[in-house]
Amino acid sequence: MFQNKMPRYEILSQDAMAVLDKGWRRLVSEMGVEFMSDRALELFRAAGQKVEGNLVKFDPEFILEQVKKAPSEFDVQARNPENNVHIGGDSMVFAANYGSPFVRDLGTRRTATFDDFQSLVKLAQSFKLMDSAGHTICEPDDTHLDTRHIEMTYALQTLTDKFYMGNVISGPNARDVIKMTEILFGSRESIEKTPATVSLINCNSPLRWDDRMLDAQFEYSAANQAVILTPFIMMGAMSPVTIPAALVQQIAEALTGIALSQLIRPGSPVIFGSFMSNVDMQSGSPQFGTPESAMGQLCTGQIARHFGLPFRSGGGLNASQTVDAQAGYESLMTMSATFLSGTNYVLHSAGWLEGGLVASYEKFVMDNEILGQLQAEFTPIQIDEASLAYDSHVEAGHGGHFLGTMHTLENFRTAFYRPFLSSSDNFDRWTRNGSKTTDVRASEIAHKMLEEYEPPAIDTAIKEELEEFVTKRSKELTA
Repeated sequence: MFQNKMPRYEILSQDAMAVLDKGWRRLVSEMGVEFMSDRALELFRAAGQKVEGNLVKFDPEFILEQVKKAPSEFDVQARNPENNVHIGGDSMVFAANYGSPFVRDLGTRRTATFDDFQSLVKLAQSFKLMDSAGHTICEPDDTHLDTRHIEMTYALQTLTDKFYMGNVISGPNARDVIKMTEILFGSRESIEKTPATVSLINCNSPLRWDDRMLDAQFEYSAANQAVILTPFIMMGAMSPVTIPAALVQQIAEALTGIALSQLIRPGSPVIFGSFMSNVDMQSGSPQFGTPESAMGQLCTGQIARHFGLPFRSGGGLNASQTVDAQAGYESLMTMSATFLSGTNYVLHSAGWLEGGLVASYEKFVMDNEILGQLQAEFTPIQIDEASLAYDSHVEAGHGGHFLGTMHTLENFRTAFYRPFLSSSDNFDRWTRNGSKTTDVRASEIAHKMLEEYEPPAIDTAIKEELEEFVTKRSKELTA
């Protein structure tokens, strides 16, 4: 798990923060937010908020009181304790792509299968930079819709020993994930003491939380499992076109969702979520890796810290149809802002392509290269007498070179970041080796890692109990 010790890049003045503060307060109190759940409405009504049908109009001070109950930092346990993570503060946690119905394997774009899902999970386990495979790296179309969440969760539990995310399609699905997590970690008490899952609860922007997501939120928050309350904002479609307006809407939506979690279970872990970009105003298509989305990330980090909350944002987002220069520069635009803002939880860290429609094998590798380089860039430089290497100057002399000096020989292995994907061969050597472009090299790396993959050890009794649950529950769901 990476610790970002660099200064945060904060671009909002105190006056700007005051304007945004006034804006979200007006939005929640005058416009209100819809909650398509009777349980949620009853909790808000009992707490003294104004409920009109499915619409809740909030006292902003009530929201702030609830937000203060949420922890500013918390731990998440993994099956392998070495892979436990801390969310909040300087910690940056990286989870893989999420939610793609298609995959791309070099030149082939196809509907995702369960084999693809398992392969991408294995890649997430194999890359040390990945803290989690997430959950739905891709949507396996060849599995039964009613049992898909169980099969994916079992794969995440057995093919990796990192923490995983929970299914949020419905309340019953969330209960299944919680039960399987209890089996994996020994008891309900164990996972309530230290959360073992993080689940993504998306707002149906603008200003509506739907019933299925809320049902899942009730289950996870009641079990003290972490939830990411994320407005889904594409400026120009799901929010006004200006960044300040989108930020105000994002605050209103995220904080009201967080307030609900604290009513369900005070002190339950939450993450201030942000998924904010814009649409192409000529075509209406979603855009990613834009200057506006980067600015939104920088602002979101500052806003979340203002409320004392860990936050989720960023990732390797892009709108490119293939792993090309556009995929690279848009992903780097997004991921650079992710680091500059000090994002605590980074979803879509690896594999995202074509606006999220595609999970790509070669993009998964390329994103890990980007992550590795940025982690090196955001590691503070140690400046001391030894690092000035004066003796190396003496040894090289005027007009000499440093290739053979003692200082170089002692430090060359660790002096610089060593890319595993990039090529620095001269043109002749690159041509002799097949003129392989970045996507081809990335594909070869991905498939080599899959060939060499070895599943992490798991207790036989626990695995058998999980298999028994999967078999029994699958029969119940398909009866």
